Amino acid sequence: MSRPGGNITGFTQFEYVLSAKWLELLKEVAPALTRVGVIRELAGGPAGIGQWAVIAAAASPLNVELSPINLSIGDAAERTAADIGRTASGGLIVAVGSLASARRNLIISLAARHKLPAIYPYRFFVDAGGLMSYGANLAANYRLTAGYVDRILRGEKPADLPVQAPTKYELVINLKTANALGLTVPPSLLARADEVIE
Repeated sequence: MSRPGGNITGFTQFEYVLSAKWLELLKEVAPALTRVGVIRELAGGPAGIGQWAVIAAAASPLNVELSPINLSIGDAAERTAADIGRTASGGLIVAVGSLASARRNLIISLAARHKLPAIYPYRFFVDAGGLMSYGANLAANYRLTAGYVDRILRGEKPADLPVQAPTKYELVINLKTANALGLTVPPSLLARADEVIE
């Protein structure tokens, strides 16, 4: 990553370690949580599997049972969410993936319909009505990308520019959604939020 070689460089939009934080934050807003569906993509390569592994490692100490929800499989998301929603202690994690981003309105309505607290990787899910997100600030990443473009246009070789992970992360909470789900967001979590939508 520090010397990518060839004509390749760039910025990643997430780090796998971040996946464990999603479960911790979800458990903080819904302490009774014992079962969580993880919406992930398998068709997009190893990212969905890698994120699952990190979340699974964090689940055991928190006494949370995980259920994978693979977006590439028909109505599995609806069936699994309905099953998880039948218990008062269920929730959802939406992992990073282009299909999840494209289907965000469906996923958000699924969480609302089944009264599931959910955490998402990007703030645009929360802007669309999701409960909360924790992830890279994409606007900050895009600004850094513009700097790389400038450096390359001035003659630097992409091979000499390290691939970089995000440098700025944000926690966004939607209090309207929390109220609709009957959740009280702890003041300590609100104090850590970069933005609270009321």
